[in-house]
Amino acid sequence: MGITLAVLSPFFIYAQIPDPVKYDVAEAPEQVKAGEVFSIIIEASIEGEWHLYSVLNDPDAGPYPTEFSAKSDNFIIAGDVVESKADIEFDPNFEAELGWHSTYASFEIPVAVRADQQGRQNLDIEVFYQVCDDRVCLPPKRKSIIAAVEVVGVADVIAEGAEAGSNKAEITSSRGGLGSEGVFSFMWVAILAGFAALLTPCVFPMIPLTVSYFSKQSDKKRGVGAAIWFGIAIVATFTIIGVVLAALLGASGAQNFASNPFVNLMIAVVLVAFAFSLLGMYELQLPHQLTNFLNRKSNESSGILGILFMAVTISAVSFSCTAPFVGVVFTATVGGEWFYPILGMIGFSAAFASPFVLFAMFPKWLESLPKSGSWMNIVKVLLGFIELAAAFKFLSNADLVWQWGLVSRPFTIAAWIVIFMIAGFYVLGFITLKHEKKPEHISTGRLLLAMPLLVFSFYLIPGLMGSSLGIWDAWLPPKQPTDVSLVASIGAGGSAISADEGWSQDLEASKAAARESGKPIFIDFTGYTCTNCRAMESNVFPLEAVQAGFAEMELVKLYTDGGANAQKNQMIQFELTGNIALPTYVIYDPNSDLVIDQVLGYTKAEKFIEFLEEGIAAFKNR
Repeated sequence: MGITLAVLSPFFIYAQIPDPVKYDVAEAPEQVKAGEVFSIIIEASIEGEWHLYSVLNDPDAGPYPTEFSAKSDNFIIAGDVVESKADIEFDPNFEAELGWHSTYASFEIPVAVRADQQGRQNLDIEVFYQVCDDRVCLPPKRKSIIAAVEVVGVADVIAEGAEAGSNKAEITSSRGGLGSEGVFSFMWVAILAGFAALLTPCVFPMIPLTVSYFSKQSDKKRGVGAAIWFGIAIVATFTIIGVVLAALLGASGAQNFASNPFVNLMIAVVLVAFAFSLLGMYELQLPHQLTNFLNRKSNESSGILGILFMAVTISAVSFSCTAPFVGVVFTATVGGEWFYPILGMIGFSAAFASPFVLFAMFPKWLESLPKSGSWMNIVKVLLGFIELAAAFKFLSNADLVWQWGLVSRPFTIAAWIVIFMIAGFYVLGFITLKHEKKPEHISTGRLLLAMPLLVFSFYLIPGLMGSSLGIWDAWLPPKQPTDVSLVASIGAGGSAISADEGWSQDLEASKAAARESGKPIFIDFTGYTCTNCRAMESNVFPLEAVQAGFAEMELVKLYTDGGANAQKNQMIQFELTGNIALPTYVIYDPNSDLVIDQVLGYTKAEKFIEFLEEGIAAFKNR
C-alpha cells in the first residue's frame, strides 16, 4: 500500500497545482457562410516559469505538442494551425531542442462549418496540451474553448447579393479576383476605340470644320469655355447610351448575359455588319431627316444650347464611322459589371472628344494636323478586317454552348490566316476595293504596315497542325479530339488533344473515386465562352509541373455557362467558393467535403504551380 501511494503521490501533487495556461477567443467573425473556411484566433496566457509546447514539435521528441480539434461534428478544423513565433531552446527534461511559448502564445485556427448548419452555432474547440518548467512536467490536459458565430445559408447570401445589386459574393481563402485590373483593361479598350474612331473618313475631316466655329469667337476665354462645354456634351451624349444599356442589363449579372448563345450570335452578326461597312460594301447612316434637324437647330441656337445641338449633331453625323467602335465597347461590357457600359462610354467619348476640345482651345495646332487622304481609308479598311476576325470569337461561343461543332479551332485559324493575308495584300496595294485606285508603287509606310499582318498570318499556320499559339489560343475555340490537323491528316499522329480529355464532369462520381484512391479533387469551374479559361488551358495546364500536380488528383471540369447542367454547376460553385467568377479552380477534400484552397481568374504559371503544391501538401497533412 505504501509503495502504491509513493508511486501515485506525484500525480496527487500535480493535481493540486492550478492550470498555468488560460485560453481566450481573441478574434472570431460575427457572421460566416455555411461551408466556407474562416479563421479564429485563440490566445494563451502562461503563468510563471511554465512553457507551452509548439504545435510543430515532433510528438516522438518527448512532450505532447499543442493540438486543436473539433469537439462537435458541426464543424471541422480546415487546415494547419498557425502559431505565434516559438522559442527554440534545449529542454533539459527531454534532452532535445524543442519549440515552446513562454508567457504568451496565439494560434490562428482555420475552421469550416458544415454546409447544412445555419443560425447561431457554438464551435467547441478542444485543445490538448502539456506544460513544463525546467524541472518537471505537468500531465497533458484537454480543455474546451467555445467560439460563437452566426452561420448564414447560401440562399441568404444570394438574396443579399441580389439586394446589393451584385452577383458576386465576398471571397475568402482565395488567391485571385476580378479587381481593378479588369476595369483598367476594359477602360483601355474603350479609350483606344475612341481614338481609333477619330481616324475614320467621316470623323477626321470634321475636326477642323468644327473647331473653326469656336475659333471665330471674339472673346478668347469664351471660345475656350465653349470648347470645353462642347467636349462635355459629346461625353454626355455617348454616356447616356451607356446608362441606357446599364439599365437594360441591370445588376442581374453580365456573366450569364455574356454566355447566352443568342447574345453571342447577335454580337457576331453586328461585328460582321460593321466590318462590311468599314470595308466599303455599304454605309451605315442615321436618317437624313434627323441629322438635318440637328444641324439646323445647332445653327439657329446660340450659347450653351447651340453647343449642345452641335455636339449631338457631331455624334449623329459621325454615327456611320463610330458605330462599329461603340459596338466594340459594348462587346467588351458583357464580360464585366453592370456599370461597365457607363465607364466604357465615358472612356470612349472622352477620347473621341479630346481633339475637338484641344484644337478649339489651341487653333494653331491645326496647322500640324495631317491632311485627310488615302491613309485614312486604309486605316478604316484594316479596322474592318480586325472586326471580321473578332466575329469568329463570338460565333465560336454560340457554337460551343449549342455544341454544334461547326466553328472548330482549325476552321477559325484558317479563316484568320485568310483575313490577315488579304489585309496585308490590301495594304501593299495588290488588292483594291471599289472606287479605289491601285497605288503606283509600294511606299515604305505601306510596307511597314503590311509586314505585321503577313507575319501574323504565317505565325498562325502551325496552329493548323495542332500546335499551341500562345496567348492567341484564348481567342480560339478549344482543342477537340475531332479537330483534323494537318499532321494528323498525313498520318503522323499529331491530332490535337482535347481540353476535356481525362477530366470527369460528374462531381459525385469523382468524390467516390477520390475517397477510394485517397486523392484530393481538382475542380475546374469553367465556361464555353470564357476567354481566360482558354488561356489557362493553352498556356498553363500543359506545363510539366502542372501536369505532375494534376496526376496526384482526381480532375473534374464543370461548365457553368452552358449545357444541361450549367445552372446546377453554377450553384455548386457558389456553395463551395462563394463566387461565380470564371475560371475558378478549387482543391477539394472529398472526405470532409470542404475546400482546401481556391484561386480564380487567369493565374501566372508560378503562382498556379504553388497553389497546386500547397493544396496537395495540405491534403496529405490532414
